[in-house]
Amino acid sequence: MIVLGIESSCDETAAAVVDDARRIRSNIVLSQVAEHRPYGGVVPEIAARAHVEHIDGLIARAMAEAKLKFSDLDGVAATAGPGLIGGVMVGLVTGKAIAAAIRKPLLAINHLEGHALTARLTDDLAFPYLLLLVSGGHCQLVLIEGLAQYRRLGTTIDDAVGEAFDKTAKMLGLGYPGGPAVQAAAERGDAAAVTLPRPMLGREGCDFSFSGLKTAVRRLLENNPDLAIEDVAAGFQAAVGDVVVDRAGNAVLMAQEKHPSLSHLVIAGGVAANSHLRQRLDALCRERGLTLTAPPVDLCTDNGAMIAWAGVERLRAGLTDGLDTPALARWPLDPDAKPMPFAGKKA
Repeated sequence: MIVLGIESSCDETAAAVVDDARRIRSNIVLSQVAEHRPYGGVVPEIAARAHVEHIDGLIARAMAEAKLKFSDLDGVAATAGPGLIGGVMVGLVTGKAIAAAIRKPLLAINHLEGHALTARLTDDLAFPYLLLLVSGGHCQLVLIEGLAQYRRLGTTIDDAVGEAFDKTAKMLGLGYPGGPAVQAAAERGDAAAVTLPRPMLGREGCDFSFSGLKTAVRRLLENNPDLAIEDVAAGFQAAVGDVVVDRAGNAVLMAQEKHPSLSHLVIAGGVAANSHLRQRLDALCRERGLTLTAPPVDLCTDNGAMIAWAGVERLRAGLTDGLDTPALARWPLDPDAKPMPFAGKKA
């Protein structure tokens, strides 16, 4: 079973071919960082235009690298949301066109499900497991109980952790994207040199909040203009680590109440590339008798392979979609999860 995957939900245009033997036959990703860097963040119109310009060529490259013809495919998977609606539409319409032309099933994939199932592609992980999804647009703890069986245990009530990294990097003059820049600066800094809050630390539940931490960084810089930016970066990163570990620790307890044999915490999303966060979560897992599973960095960020693999999983289960499936800007992974009061822009 071979599936083409197309991803265009934000600022990466990606195409990949994956089979049901967990082989990634090709995985092509085109980053738009250079286009968005002058603006300090992703500009939706620029992103959508870049997807239109490059998606056909990337798909052709992915098929050529996989040494396959379109007639060899068993299905076409494309991200249908959540994300920047212009970009989502580009990828989904392209996927529909290919599926219709070759008369093969369409798999309309939830971008978050792609992240959620990546550990099954890379590590053949069995259900259930706990997922920490941390990226520029998402910050969630989700119990993955089976295919299409997702229970959200906690999410951000305001900003995603990746956005907090980007905004902090901008305040520190470190440029875009912020995550790698803050990590690099933090490695040269002293976290103990600054004092920053730990929002939600010690509270019940698994929800996150990062808006106040961003504000605290701004006020710290305004009141202490001579602070070394490396120390501020280190202090910010340490605060994020404390909060994430605290929230994840609560989620582990909640997940194990329902599944006592649960043994894996999976971290995915762009912020999963942060080495400090990985080290902190690995320590938490060792304390709790769990295993931390972190896919390779290139499969933590947005990519086509995760969409293709989610397509493989859904195709095996007979979960295909019609060509009238709409693109969605918002699409919760857990359909029963209540929307957060201050997170209207989050999926």
